[in-house]
Amino acid sequence: MTTTVLAYFPSPPRGVWHLGPVPIRAYALFIIAGIVAALLIGDRRWEARGGERGVIYDIALWAVPFGLIGGRLYHLATDWRTYFGEGGAGPAAALRIWDGGLGIWGAVALGGVGAWIACRRRGIPLPAFGDAIAPGIVLAQAIGRLGNYFNQELFGRETTMPWGLEIFYRRDPAGFVDVHSLDGTSTGQLAMVVQPTFLYELLWNLLVFALLLYLDRRFRIGHGRLFALYVAGYCVGRFCIELLRDDTATHIAGIRINSFTSTFVFIGAVVYLILAPKGREDPATLSGSAAELLEPDSIEEDATESPTETAEPATTPGTPPSVVAAEKVETAAVDQPDVEAEAVAAEADAADVDAPEVGVAATPEPEPEDAPESSEGDEADETQADADQAAAQPDHGG
Repeated sequence: MTTTVLAYFPSPPRGVWHLGPVPIRAYALFIIAGIVAALLIGDRRWEARGGERGVIYDIALWAVPFGLIGGRLYHLATDWRTYFGEGGAGPAAALRIWDGGLGIWGAVALGGVGAWIACRRRGIPLPAFGDAIAPGIVLAQAIGRLGNYFNQELFGRETTMPWGLEIFYRRDPAGFVDVHSLDGTSTGQLAMVVQPTFLYELLWNLLVFALLLYLDRRFRIGHGRLFALYVAGYCVGRFCIELLRDDTATHIAGIRINSFTSTFVFIGAVVYLILAPKGREDPATLSGSAAELLEPDSIEEDATESPTETAEPATTPGTPPSVVAAEKVETAAVDQPDVEAEAVAAEADAADVDAPEVGVAATPEPEPEDAPESSEGDEADETQADADQAAAQPDHGG
């Protein structure tokens, strides 16, 4: 009896296309698509938590380059024989990041350093940023695994499972035939049927993504604890998937190095999850630097001091007190007319009698134009008084 399995799915025939002399690599396209998706989701989540829209993109200018460098360094450190061992690809191949080979642990670690620098420059707490971007990161990892599918890499052991992945030989432009030829095209010759570990990790990452969104809405997690949940959840899936892989990797005591890394990072994430504060940050702490938060206080202080400052006239430093006092008296004499003298003069005119002399407070230095007006007023009053006295005396002439 012959059993035909129809559920096997094939690998793509190639992982690179050429637009003239420019190679378009599927791996690079999916990495870029994952980064864009993470930024879009992170930006919306940051705004929903009380932050300013667009800040995520500013921080990404630091985090993404650091993350790419860290991911490549981790890959080279854990798979150094492929590049620097006997018969390795050489140092030049170590720089060709577009050919694939990024370690998520190094990407998260060094990317976190870049994010810390950017958050410090803007006065934003790093744990809050991590909580906002965590779901987007694990979604980006899921998208990036499609690049491994096109490169025919990161697959597991041979299997007879109905969902096995067909791996074909590929021929590169130089005529070299191998299943790991990144620039080659499929020859149609089946090499093996393997566990699609890239697909397992993709599905696991999507599950973690959905779980993070649910838990964050249900419990309002903050202070970096959601990021710790992402790390712990990813480590569980990665540890199990590593047990199914059979590709070239560095081993310690017969165990793949990524299994050790997953174990230790998981423990660290759980410890942080337990020790970190509960609840979520105050939205006011996500708006920017502390200097900006102090601006309203400085405005209130200026408003409090302004009435006192406007009440006192401006003086030149070093002016003697006597001169300052004289200036104040002159200002009062000019701005405030002698209402009492004017009222008495008007009353005298109305009653047609002598106006009594009224003492006016003398100023240290009276205005020159006031003196003539005062003398003329006195002479007129004296003339009017003499005329009235002459009219009252009887006529004694013979």
